[in-house]
Amino acid sequence: MQAFDHFDDDDQAPKPRRRRDDDVARFREQLKNGEKDINSTETLEEIIQLCFETEQFEEALSYCDRLLSFEPYNADAWQRRGMILNNLTRYEEALEAYDQALNLNPADAEIHVNRGITLDNINRVEEAVEAFEYALTLEPGSEEALFHKGVTLEKMDRFDEAVEIFRRILAVNPNHHEAWYELGYCHDFLDQMEESVNCYDEHLDRDPFNYNAWYNRGIVLNRLGRYAQAIESYELALAIKEDFAAALYNMGNAYANLGRMLEAIEAYKKTLELEPGDVPAWHNLGNAYEELGQYAKAVECFTKAIEFDDLHYESYFGRGCSYDALDEPRKALADYRKALSIAADYPELWYARADAEYNLKRYEDCLLSYRMVLKLDPTNAEAWFDYGDTLQELGKTDEAVIALTECLRLAPQFAPAFYSMAKAHLLRGNKAGALESLKKAFELDAELKKSFVVEFPSLSAMRDFRRFLNL
Repeated sequence: MQAFDHFDDDDQAPKPRRRRDDDVARFREQLKNGEKDINSTETLEEIIQLCFETEQFEEALSYCDRLLSFEPYNADAWQRRGMILNNLTRYEEALEAYDQALNLNPADAEIHVNRGITLDNINRVEEAVEAFEYALTLEPGSEEALFHKGVTLEKMDRFDEAVEIFRRILAVNPNHHEAWYELGYCHDFLDQMEESVNCYDEHLDRDPFNYNAWYNRGIVLNRLGRYAQAIESYELALAIKEDFAAALYNMGNAYANLGRMLEAIEAYKKTLELEPGDVPAWHNLGNAYEELGQYAKAVECFTKAIEFDDLHYESYFGRGCSYDALDEPRKALADYRKALSIAADYPELWYARADAEYNLKRYEDCLLSYRMVLKLDPTNAEAWFDYGDTLQELGKTDEAVIALTECLRLAPQFAPAFYSMAKAHLLRGNKAGALESLKKAFELDAELKKSFVVEFPSLSAMRDFRRFLNL
């Protein structure tokens, strides 16, 4: 990291560009004054190149048209016109220019490559691949044709093929930093994350100021669970590009994954300074405050997320949980209902709704919500327990026993389910079943003996029950 202490050194770099700007200004003056040598093709080609390099594409186009007025059969000039139009996003006109160039010089691989790039830009990806492949028949070792074919294959989700192409490039030119970058991108999508990190490292050895590469590397490291290293990558991306909101946001997520909530909060706040309407940032800021037990602040953040996106069910859910923690179950229930109106197949939401309804003593509604949880997630042992325990409390003992039996089938060492089963057996008058369940419950969790004494003081004094208590 010490190597990156001098980013400001690059401030001295613009001198060559200033010289180019001076040259462009001189050529403009010549044109304005009608000087004779501006009509020379060499001079026009030079000014077109200078304008292109300095991204003054409209001017480049006007000079290119002037050149073509003198040399209408100049294939290179038509190709350059296509490249300029491509950069102006006038893609159909660019294709027309490339077609003119190819009519004049059909065996020029470079024209086919540039035509392919424009086709890719307008999502005519199959035709783009054909253009690159034709270029490769003309020039089999064309690095440009191979590279752009690989990039287009990425767009088509043909990552395995793209990997082979980038490896082919690197076998010949191991210093092709763009190929290392794209290879890292492919490995990420193929869930080959260690390979992805290695490729980004190779790229960054050759192009250490590519903030996107540092950012992508951070994303992959985060997926690997290497959160501290991910944070370092995001920091380097931000050292190069201070207003990189996505890096700040993901750095916040990495801090949150490490349980460093104060630093996560700081990162999310900086994200929101750059992008005030960033819904995921507001939502995750709310989550961080919730983790810290600052529920009122969490409510404010979830509310802001909802203001920007009133269909963001995750924020209704988060705000509902915070209201629950603030002992405001009515507000919590309203949020859970709203969230479920948007995402009805989310079992965790039905579970939260059931708990809120229980706290509001809306027991029949609560049972309906638990049933929805179990319909969506039938292997949820904890939900079977809560459903059975609630049935048991309401005196629906037969149904309670069925639910608790299912819970214990899924989680045979879950002591509270045995304890609740014992209470259900007692309500049914099944003393033997109650004793058997209590024995198992106490073996798994001796603390439940104290609960039994409090709940059933008279039974605790009976000989059959006392032998399990040993208090």
